[in-house]
Amino acid sequence: KGTAGAVGEIAEAVKESNARKKALPAAKEAEEEQPVKAGKHEEPAAPADTAVMDRLRSGITVGGWSLPNINILDKIAETIISDSEIEKRRDTIEEALSSYGVEAKVIEINRGPTVTQFGVEPGWDRKFREIREKDRDGNVSTRQEEVARTRVKVERINSLANDLALAQAAPSIRIEAPVPGKSMVGIEVPNTTFGSVGLRGVMESTAFQKMLAKSRLAIALGKGAGGETIVGDLAKMPHLLIAGATGSGKSVCLNSIICCLMMNNTPDAVRLVMVDPKRVELVNYNNIPHLVSPVVVDTEKAIMALRWLSAEMDIRYKRFSAGKARNIEEFNKNRQPSECMPYIIVVIDELADLMMAAFDEVEHALCRLAQLARATGIHLIVATQRPSVDVVTDLIKANFPTRMSFALTSQVDSRTIIGSAGAEKLLGRGDMLYMPQDVAKPKRLQGTMVGDAVIERLVNFWANQRRQEAQPVQFEDVAQAGADGKKPAEDELLDKARQLALESKNISASYLQRKLQIGFPRAARIMDTLKEEGFGKEKGAEKGDL
Repeated sequence: KGTAGAVGEIAEAVKESNARKKALPAAKEAEEEQPVKAGKHEEPAAPADTAVMDRLRSGITVGGWSLPNINILDKIAETIISDSEIEKRRDTIEEALSSYGVEAKVIEINRGPTVTQFGVEPGWDRKFREIREKDRDGNVSTRQEEVARTRVKVERINSLANDLALAQAAPSIRIEAPVPGKSMVGIEVPNTTFGSVGLRGVMESTAFQKMLAKSRLAIALGKGAGGETIVGDLAKMPHLLIAGATGSGKSVCLNSIICCLMMNNTPDAVRLVMVDPKRVELVNYNNIPHLVSPVVVDTEKAIMALRWLSAEMDIRYKRFSAGKARNIEEFNKNRQPSECMPYIIVVIDELADLMMAAFDEVEHALCRLAQLARATGIHLIVATQRPSVDVVTDLIKANFPTRMSFALTSQVDSRTIIGSAGAEKLLGRGDMLYMPQDVAKPKRLQGTMVGDAVIERLVNFWANQRRQEAQPVQFEDVAQAGADGKKPAEDELLDKARQLALESKNISASYLQRKLQIGFPRAARIMDTLKEEGFGKEKGAEKGDL
């Protein structure tokens, strides 16, 4: 280029640089003028999570099973409350507190899908004394002098909950005093427009991708009052108790958890046992290959399923002992995918019906599984809409450390589930209090949701891959095994297994899976039977094989 053209470009670049430098102080001043600090929001996925995100977007094949693409889930637009409305509510809170003689200032605002949390810093209670002074002319004047000051007590703000709800024209507000980890009181005010949180949006977040990279049982829970993503690991929970009145969003939460597990796990990795006495919510999943048996709708059969789970847990502990493993992670560590022991997730939609049918047996079975089944990869998700003390007993509560409470009808029910009041003030439609096992106070969040169309697409995706040769477990046979002296697997397949043992040099559970076309739990039980009958010796390299 010519010299004149080059000089012109340099001059333009200098002008742009000077303009940027002038804009920076102005932007800084604008930030300093903001009286309220905004809460943190979810950042884009980090480069370290790219592999997980690529897998969700493209779908991969694992052990002959194709995982679904993330596009099978619908995107749900999030509702954003306007800045003018936020400022108006902030001013209303400060004015209402001031009118009752409470000095306080809003220092932080966190916008959530259902509620907006206003972080209030308590002010000071000041004590004054009156001083009378006389000037040279003999005129007497009085003035006030501050002699002491103390912080406004949190209880004073907490006691004004109903008055603040009246000032905000809100049905109810919840006060979190204090906010964990912060020196402020959180006042949660419902938004004028109710927002929804889609399962896909949470699954695409950085927090969920990091959790999924660590655990295959990662579940997307929702978004907190400040808009932050909340995820959980079912393996660490290790069991989940859910309560909520009709229409509160409890069943939608169950569907969301099930769909999240189905999005990320093949039937070889995770198996499901579903109990639905209401015959409404879970029967739609009957065609998926993840099911150990068709969805249980009969109460008597549900009790048999609990017996089967207890027997399966004992069998797994025997296999751990033979393989010198302490838990399912160690057992599966150095094995091929086809030989790995699958996790079993038990989903019970209505606990009250089971407790009415056989109180003592159901309580004993649930507590035994909750106490012992964690290491074997068996995890429980139990839901009820009637969390009274005769349904959620102290023994059950003690063994389910992680709990979710949706909107409830009374403060008594709230205390039964989460140990404190608050659930009776929730708004419904997915608004819930989540209390992990390592947290003393529950956290408010809006749960994820999936529509019926998404569930249907996901069920059809897995139903098209269903293998006809897979045979469901018969809970009745396992329950009657001790009564008639028969082994749980004493059928025509045991005779075939004996023949294979005579014809083959070495056999294993995975070998029986392939030859007999059965699932891993059944193959493991047949292997145990063959050992008891004296077929062969255990191999030194791999305990459990013959």
